Amino acid sequence: MIANLLTIAGVDHVITLDLHASQMQGFFAKPVDNLFAEPLIARWIRMNVPSWRDAVVVSKNAGGTKRVTSLADTLKLNFGIVTTDRRRPKNNVSMSDSMVFFDTIERGNHSRRSMGLLAVDQDSAVDDYFLSRSADTLRPETPPSARRPSELEAAEHTTDERAREVITGRIVQGHLVDEDFVDGSQVATPLPPTGSENGDSVNNDHMTSSFMSVASSHEGHALGGTYDAAESDDDDPAVPAPNHDEKTITLVGDVKDKPVFIIDDMIDRSGSWITAAETVVRGGGAKTVYCIATHGLFGDNCLEEMESSDAIDHIVVTNSFPIPPEKMRLSKKLHVIDVSALLSESIRRHHYGESISALFQLTD
Repeated sequence: MIANLLTIAGVDHVITLDLHASQMQGFFAKPVDNLFAEPLIARWIRMNVPSWRDAVVVSKNAGGTKRVTSLADTLKLNFGIVTTDRRRPKNNVSMSDSMVFFDTIERGNHSRRSMGLLAVDQDSAVDDYFLSRSADTLRPETPPSARRPSELEAAEHTTDERAREVITGRIVQGHLVDEDFVDGSQVATPLPPTGSENGDSVNNDHMTSSFMSVASSHEGHALGGTYDAAESDDDDPAVPAPNHDEKTITLVGDVKDKPVFIIDDMIDRSGSWITAAETVVRGGGAKTVYCIATHGLFGDNCLEEMESSDAIDHIVVTNSFPIPPEKMRLSKKLHVIDVSALLSESIRRHHYGESISALFQLTD
């Protein structure tokens, strides 16, 4: 709708900066120049971070990996990713599909033999024959020359170093906690009896409390709602999660004793930024954390919460979105990159019919 309104208003050319999705250009009937703040961010990093060559670029969600890998390629740095599983399993032991499948076959064969039934068709006889044989007789030993390096390491009782770069943690109430952490809100306290001598009355109270507990656990998630809907990877949940909600966060990449650049296109809410920063610092052992984005929206108390976080050392944004001067004065971690020269040069080149391809490249 906004694209159509701009076209009807007489706009014949549109200049944007780091669209959330590049596919948005297709909504405009007029030419669109989607500029990137990556060259300016890369130059700021090279000029203001002393040990930037040892740093690691990290994505705080799966949706931002393309942006992170682009900056990592520009600076010739390693990159990592932080992913959050929003549905942490309640039990620690889970059976995979293959385990369930073979367990079902084993139970079926055992029950069939116990009843004294014989397989009369050829297919079932072949199945019993192969299931009774071991894996070593089914496939001969692979010669060492034909093995992959990982198989050779496993045969020599060595471990792959890449496996150590995967770190998993627990997220409770938006913060990283220890594995032995116990949330007091998860413990349910039974309701006291009403004091009636009638057993039916007590049973009814238990039934009522059970019904209320089930109803309250699904409150706000009616049939056809968003109870089972997956949240977006690029945005924080609009409604804070309840206290008993627990998530699993995974860090892939080696960030120990290294500066970390957490990259995204905008900073609107602080939840995912603080969680990712705590994960790379407490879980991965990162030395310094830079939260870098193009658009600093800073909704609600986002800037204040990120400012008070011990895991975040620097907050870097551009002035593509106006930041109140009082926030800039009070913040000690905020750094603002000026993009006015980029936009003005794009306008000048478009006015004189010059190419804007040079604006997408990194300049010293």
